[in-house]
Amino acid sequence: MSEIILTQYNGKILGPIAKVLGWIMNGIYYVLNSLFGIENIGLCIIILTLIIYACLFPLTYKQQKFSKLSQKMNPELQAIQKKYKNKRDQVSMQKMQEETQMVYQKYGVSPTGSCIQMLIQMPILFALYRVFLNVPAYVPAVKEKFSVLVTEIMSIDGFADKMTSFVDKIKIAGLSVDFTATDTNVLHNYIVDVLYKMNTSGWSELKNVFGNLTNLDATEKSLEKLNYFLGLNISNSPWNIMTTGFKSGAYLLAIGALLIPVISFLTQRLNIKLMPTASTGENDAMAQQMKTMNLMMPLFSFVMCFTVPVGLGIYWIASALVRSIQQWGINKRLDKMDWDAIMKANQEKAKAKREKKMGLIENQIANAAKMSTKANVIESGTMTKEEKEEALEHAAEVRSNAKAGSLASKANRVREFNERNNK
Repeated sequence: MSEIILTQYNGKILGPIAKVLGWIMNGIYYVLNSLFGIENIGLCIIILTLIIYACLFPLTYKQQKFSKLSQKMNPELQAIQKKYKNKRDQVSMQKMQEETQMVYQKYGVSPTGSCIQMLIQMPILFALYRVFLNVPAYVPAVKEKFSVLVTEIMSIDGFADKMTSFVDKIKIAGLSVDFTATDTNVLHNYIVDVLYKMNTSGWSELKNVFGNLTNLDATEKSLEKLNYFLGLNISNSPWNIMTTGFKSGAYLLAIGALLIPVISFLTQRLNIKLMPTASTGENDAMAQQMKTMNLMMPLFSFVMCFTVPVGLGIYWIASALVRSIQQWGINKRLDKMDWDAIMKANQEKAKAKREKKMGLIENQIANAAKMSTKANVIESGTMTKEEKEEALEHAAEVRSNAKAGSLASKANRVREFNERNNK
C-alpha cells in the first residue's frame, strides 16, 4: 500500500512531528477497522486528540501548578513593583530584581516556567492541526479510497486543464496544486488532495467537468462511512452544509452544522473559565490584555468554525472538552494541596542549591589558592629538584589538556606568542 509523501506538510519543525502524529492516527484507523469494522475519520480525530492530551498531561499539570503559585505570589510581586515604581536608578533597579528573584525562590518557580511548557506543547498541537487538515497524506487506507477514481481521471485526455478548471470552480481554501507537474505520482497525490477537501457539491461539479466517470458514484458512496460524523461531512464546512440544508429542506442537518461553531465557542469559554488566573489590579495593562484575549479567542473559534472543514471543528471541540476535564481534575487536586508545605520545601531546595553553588565557588577559590601557593614554592626554590620537575610536568599536562575558551587555553596562546617573539 503506497503512502503519500509529497502532500505531507514538510516544515522543518512541524513536518517531522506531523509525520509521527500521522503514524499514530494511521494506527488508530487500522485498529478501529480491523477489530470493529469502523472506518470513520471523525472518530479517529477524537481518539487521537484524547491520546495527545493524555501524553501532554504532565506538562499541563506543571503549567497549572505554576499558575496557581502565581496567584499566591502575585500580590508580593505587585508590592515590589509599587515600591520601586518611580525609581529608575541602577541601584534601585538591581534591588528590585533581587527582591523579585527572592519571591520566585520562595515559591520555587521560574519566571519562564510557564513559557517552557507552552513552547513544548504548541508545536505538537500545530502539527496535529496539519494532520487533520490533510488526512489522506498520513492514512494510506484513506488515499486508497480515491485511487481507482483518480486513475480514471488521469486516463482522460486533457485532464490537467479540466482539473485546473474544476479547482477554480469549487474554490477550496488553502489548497495549492500544480497540474502541470510531469511526475505521475505527484499529479495523483494532488488530485487526491482535491477530492478529499472538496465539499459535497463538488461531486456534482466533478461530473459536470469530466462527464460520466465510471467509478465516481462508488467512490462517493465509500466515503459515507469514512468521512461522515453524526451525519455531517467532515470535509465540508458548516456554512456550506447550513446553506444547502436550508435550501433543500434538510433542517436537522443545517441545525447540526450550526451546533459545531456554537459548541466550539461554549467549550472554549468553559475551558478559559476553569483555568486559574493570577489576581491583578483592575487597571493592570496585562490583566486587561488577558481579559480581552480570553474573550476574543472563543469568538475567533466561533467565526472560523463556519468556514473550516467540520473535521477541524470536531478537533477544536474535542480538545477544548479534554482540556476542560483535565483542568477540572487539576483544580480539585491543587485545592487540596498544602501550599505552605510546598513553599517550605521549595525554599529548602533553593537554599541547598545556593549552598552547593557557594561550595563550588569556595572550592574554586581554594584550588586557585593552592595553585598560587605551589607557584610561589617553586619560585622560592624551597622544593627539591625532583619535586620541582614533578610539579612542572604536572603543570605542563594541565596546560596541554586545557579546554577551548578556558583561562588556561588563553594563557597557552599568550605563552606561545611570547616564545615566537623571543625567537
